[in-house]
Amino acid sequence: MSVLKGRRIVLGVSGGIAAYKAAELVRLLVKAGADVHVVLSEGGARFVTPVTFQALSGNTVWTDLWDARMPNNMAHIDLGRDADAILVAPATADFLARLAQGRADDLLSTLCLARDVPLIVAPAMNRQMWEAPPTQRNLGLIRADGVTVFGPAAGDQACGEVGMGRMLEPEELFERLEGFFVPKLLAGRKVVMTAGPTFEAIDPVRGITNISSGKMGYALARACAQAGAEVVLVSGPVSLPVPADVRCVPVASALQMRAAVLDALPGAQVFIGVAAVADYRPLEAAEHKLKKSAATLTVSLTPNPDILAEVAAREDAPFCVGFAAESRDLDAYAEGKRRNKRLPLLVGNLVSDGMGGDDNTVILYDDTGRHPLPRAPKAEVAQGIVAHLARLLGA
Repeated sequence: MSVLKGRRIVLGVSGGIAAYKAAELVRLLVKAGADVHVVLSEGGARFVTPVTFQALSGNTVWTDLWDARMPNNMAHIDLGRDADAILVAPATADFLARLAQGRADDLLSTLCLARDVPLIVAPAMNRQMWEAPPTQRNLGLIRADGVTVFGPAAGDQACGEVGMGRMLEPEELFERLEGFFVPKLLAGRKVVMTAGPTFEAIDPVRGITNISSGKMGYALARACAQAGAEVVLVSGPVSLPVPADVRCVPVASALQMRAAVLDALPGAQVFIGVAAVADYRPLEAAEHKLKKSAATLTVSLTPNPDILAEVAAREDAPFCVGFAAESRDLDAYAEGKRRNKRLPLLVGNLVSDGMGGDDNTVILYDDTGRHPLPRAPKAEVAQGIVAHLARLLGA
């Protein structure tokens, strides 16, 4: 269940081309169970009509400071009164300037000035406008006033240029808004973790790997970041977007993963080994592509390092969390792995219950016993793991 379920979100849309992204953001918020109320500036309504937002949100769309549909004619007061947050996306350079000055000359600016709930803005503008000293001064002012700023990102812009100023994509804005409401159970902690498979090369085009999708590891990285941790994610080859506020170090082989983990480890309080690291690698990788022939091909294998065991055995070892995906006898194998590697926490699951899929069923093993979590989407499973981890860290 999303932390946004049941929350009342007021979405302000000011007049920029990125207003089209706000429509998708409304869809994502409604799908998560949020109650979304859209306030359009005059400029915003020139890009996307109120009809679109009303259809997507299922609620009345507000555009006019003098709109008499509100019984007391005070939309600028009542819209924010029961809201959990106001998010302005896109927030143009002009809107940021008016916000910094405390202007109240339309419904959206007046609503933001008359609020007593958190205000979040997602800037969107041309790169020169973003880099301009007045814009940067205005950002400093609104941040000092307690406004939260999401983004912007760098990339292609509608004007044909490339640079900073793009509004974050709807999926990332949704993710950041979720994170805004998540309790910061891991605030002040540095978490290093691994995710995905490894690829052990046989020749330049072939290798040994596995079916790990990386979804559980990436969901857990996202959950840790939303809980306030500084997260370094050492990832094998996957096709997943990097979660917001997570530093990703891409690798291929187990040896590369080990080197990246040891490099990131200083200062970490937690290490989580989610990756499905290959147990073996070819003793020698061919320099050129091996040609098919009638002869039998023999590949000699040598063991890979056990990254989790090595980290857990260090004198300065952080709190280590392991993962065990088994095909049978989960309790015996998972608890045996936890004890052999001296791990305070291990997450176990059957391969048939979650590997490669979107949902998972896991059991948490620690010194007090086994703690099953209900089957759920991996994002929710990750939240349950973080909550249990935080309790153990607190103890």
